[in-house]
Amino acid sequence: MPLHTALYEALYVSTIAPSSPISVVADIAAKSRVKNLAKNITGVLIFDGQRFCQQLEGRQKEVLSLIERISHDPRHTNVTIFHHGPLDERRFKSFSLAFTDVEDMDVLTRIEKLDGQRGVTAFTDLLATLELDG
Repeated sequence: MPLHTALYEALYVSTIAPSSPISVVADIAAKSRVKNLAKNITGVLIFDGQRFCQQLEGRQKEVLSLIERISHDPRHTNVTIFHHGPLDERRFKSFSLAFTDVEDMDVLTRIEKLDGQRGVTAFTDLLATLELDG
């Protein structure tokens, strides 16, 4: 399958910029839902009060372009991509972006320490325990 049409995923962790108020998180989620829908990107955003963890899925070109924008977004610092690659089928078919928060401040740190598929598995296991706002 050509790169421009292949299904692709990326999973990253970042920290909210010190200058950004917590209220910016709701704005990010709301605007991302609209933009993701237009670009046929689906995924989940988790926020723990300081850090984001997001899984994105869509065509490779769009996912990589979005990751690039996020890495230059002044609301994010320390963007770390700990998994990206081809995806056989979408995990999140019913929404452009689901959002939830977690109270455990260490859960995203633990996930970030896992590379590749182990990180994805830990992320999807975490999602099974959360209520998503899609």
